[in-house]
Amino acid sequence: MGTRSDDRTADPTGPAPTVPAPNPTPQRLGVHVAGSGIDIAVVAEHATRVDFCVINEGGPRFERRWSLRGPDTGVWHGHLDAMGEGLHYGFRVHGPWDPDGGLFHNPAKLLIDPYTRGLEGSLDLGPEVHAHQVDDDLYPTTYPLVKSDLDSAGHVPTSVVVGHHFDVAEKPRIPWNRSVIYELHVKGFTKNLPGVPAELRGTYAGLAHPRSIDHLHSLGVTAVELLPVHAKLDESFLSERGLTNYWGYSTLNFFTPEPSYATAAARARGAQAVVDEFRGMVSILHLAGIEVLLDVVYNHTCEGNDSGPSLSWRGLDSTLYYRHTPSRPMQMVDWTGTGNTVDFDHPRSMQMVLDSLRYWSGEMGVDGFRFDLAATLGRFSTGFTPLHPLLVAMATDEDLSLDKLIAEPWDVGPGGWQTGNFPAPFSEWNDRFRDSARGFWLSDLRNLVTGRWASGPNELATRLSGSADVFTHGPGRLRGPRASVNFVTAHDGFTLADLTAYDHKHNMANLEGNRDGSSNNLSWNHGLEGAVASSLLDSDARDAAGIVEDIFPARQRSQRNLLTTMLVSAGTPMITAGDEFQRTQYGNNNAYCQDGPISWLDWDLSRDQLDQVATTRWLLSLRRCHPVLRPETFATGVPVPGDTIADVGWYTRKGTGMPQGGWSREENRVFQMLRSGLAHGDRDALVVVNGTSSTRKVTLAHGHGLDWLVVMDTSWSDPSDGGIDVSRDIGTLPSRLERVGTGSTMRVEPLSMLVLLSVEPPTPTDARVQPD
Repeated sequence: MGTRSDDRTADPTGPAPTVPAPNPTPQRLGVHVAGSGIDIAVVAEHATRVDFCVINEGGPRFERRWSLRGPDTGVWHGHLDAMGEGLHYGFRVHGPWDPDGGLFHNPAKLLIDPYTRGLEGSLDLGPEVHAHQVDDDLYPTTYPLVKSDLDSAGHVPTSVVVGHHFDVAEKPRIPWNRSVIYELHVKGFTKNLPGVPAELRGTYAGLAHPRSIDHLHSLGVTAVELLPVHAKLDESFLSERGLTNYWGYSTLNFFTPEPSYATAAARARGAQAVVDEFRGMVSILHLAGIEVLLDVVYNHTCEGNDSGPSLSWRGLDSTLYYRHTPSRPMQMVDWTGTGNTVDFDHPRSMQMVLDSLRYWSGEMGVDGFRFDLAATLGRFSTGFTPLHPLLVAMATDEDLSLDKLIAEPWDVGPGGWQTGNFPAPFSEWNDRFRDSARGFWLSDLRNLVTGRWASGPNELATRLSGSADVFTHGPGRLRGPRASVNFVTAHDGFTLADLTAYDHKHNMANLEGNRDGSSNNLSWNHGLEGAVASSLLDSDARDAAGIVEDIFPARQRSQRNLLTTMLVSAGTPMITAGDEFQRTQYGNNNAYCQDGPISWLDWDLSRDQLDQVATTRWLLSLRRCHPVLRPETFATGVPVPGDTIADVGWYTRKGTGMPQGGWSREENRVFQMLRSGLAHGDRDALVVVNGTSSTRKVTLAHGHGLDWLVVMDTSWSDPSDGGIDVSRDIGTLPSRLERVGTGSTMRVEPLSMLVLLSVEPPTPTDARVQPD
């Protein structure tokens, strides 16, 4: 058993601190400018004394301390006059040293305010920042843990008081059914982007540069989803290998923007300039009609397990902020795979998350949040519930509920898969869509060309129609298809190009012996492993299926199939940055620690890559202009009033209705989906799928008896093959499109999709009875 002690003495290195005036609003946590002074409030329920420490950073370093009042309901507080913006500060906490009881109070450690809006200085991850004694490799010298007397001041960033000097531009409030999300990394997106000045590349300001916005506009995306931009810490095991936590899922503070993504000029001016640059970025994107969503990591922090550093939450009150086993010796519970789990049984932890969200939404102006490992946020010690107070508080908050709330609905804890179980107004990443699309177009095709069995169209058809099987139950049952965020790739996993070029992960650059990253990728290399250049192959190299002239067009067609499937499916699509131009990570499917060419977007595009950009633009323009391609409600399978065909119908390649027992049959991998335009005030839409390795004849479904226009064929290398000039035809249907008569029979290329729109919108008087 560990020892237990109370530290009630002043730090012997300085005079006994004075007591400040009381804070009149101690329930407002953090340090805030109030008149000509500051109000201070911090939670440390088990502490016996908390010192507020003002740090002089403008000359010789010194520290002045005040012993805060309290605790009032666990809050230590005070008010100090003649202080304001730009103040550098931290906390020193006295109290029990009881590692077996989960308490690590140690006044030798200068702690970051969990509510600080700014940070300055670097973190030296050495023995000084650990509350317990460690060796040179930062492992505990003994168990039970022994308190360290090393002072961490000068080895940790200081908290900084910041203000707000301008208003953020009004939020665009893009409706869900018109939203297209584009997931990107602030640094990686612009690090190599031509046209962005060198000093702005890889920064918040670079993302707001006209060149960046031009690309987003030209694609037609409506929101950028930024990989974590909360202040972060690189883990020691990465630093030892010369790597960094590039993705940023290692949060140091939930209120502070990561300083390294600000320009050098802003960093030199200090924390206020970093905040201003971030808010300026949001404003400029808003003025361009683009929403800003943040990927937020509230499920764990960078402090790791009980032998990790003491930087903020651990030193204030580890048993309040982190989930522990209930009996002594207490140990941290790890439901996140990172060493710790924030304890959402505790109201103060919930308050911290809500206060952080309100700050980023209100004062920083962001439009929504994607919650990493969101199942953790809805789990008590007894299990997950969609009615967890934290989830309900977000869902019913008068401001947050208007933002876009997106759950990654799983973690590695008990009952960790919760897709479909979040309450309205949350939307959710749909892993079922990801796996179904990859399975149908990649791993199933690999099976077919090697003479093995492949599944029928049931799973893919269910995802095309919005995944009602997943999202029509529980407290979120009324959300409709927008509950599903449809994606084929994300930051975590293969890129779209790599899905078609690698059967296996190639993560050796991560220096973990290729053990990291998923081995279940549902990918297909089309007969050759690797994203090698076509010039290195014989001119007659062919893909494994023999479908097209060589391996590269086959891979590109598979990518077009996946993009088209996502962009004609009911739900909200999410594109990963670079997938629109076949970005590769060279087979690395877990590039979290790769701050370099593996992760940065390469904008030196070949002709084939530009063709895929054109295809993506065209698909997004079709989706934007035609509501029939983005239904707001789940289909019923019956006609809407005044119609003669079902809102959605399913047909075989012969143009007859799909038989009830036909969904699992491999022969029906050639099928048709017909959406009635009458239900959407739009043209009819017919999607024809050939998920086989042979050319097939398809008799088009009759619909309302109107002729069809071929608006997309994934056998096209780019839209110009179909008579479409993307530079001129965005938003319109050009007259050069192929016209096909109702009930006609078409030859559909192997491994391809067709999207057809009726020549005009149907009306009730146009509707004709479909022949038997």
